[in-house]
Amino acid sequence: MGLKVGDVIPKFSAKDANGNLFESQSIIGKKAVIIYFYPKDNTSQCTAQACGFRDNYTDFVNLGVEIIGISSDDVHSHQEFIRKYNLPFLLLSDSDKAIRKLFGVPSDFFGLLPGRVTYLVDQNGVIQLVFNSMRGMKHVTKMIEKLTK
Repeated sequence: MGLKVGDVIPKFSAKDANGNLFESQSIIGKKAVIIYFYPKDNTSQCTAQACGFRDNYTDFVNLGVEIIGISSDDVHSHQEFIRKYNLPFLLLSDSDKAIRKLFGVPSDFFGLLPGRVTYLVDQNGVIQLVFNSMRGMKHVTKMIEKLTK
């Protein structure tokens, strides 16, 4: 059973695209955050999702929300993905899938693909929305709808 609305985000750490260690408590519990898990850099739905968050990034920041993307891709892959698509937000490498397991993100397509789940977390570290869909852009739309209500 995965994390759900009302749960507090557990502490975690991972390497960012620059190879630096990111500690969740540096942001979680201090400001609102969208944490999104996605299957793989440079695939069609994952690219659409990342570019959707990029294209709306200023709006998210103006609403006081930071964005963090997480996949099992390595640091080098994230560097290229960020550079290729000019992504202004943090991507974390969860190569051992420990964070995915911590959150309880399910796999899709009979366990063949890592799931795509997005969490909207308030400034206190409490989950306000969990959205699970393999359609990348729907995640961006759902977060905008929730934040602008």
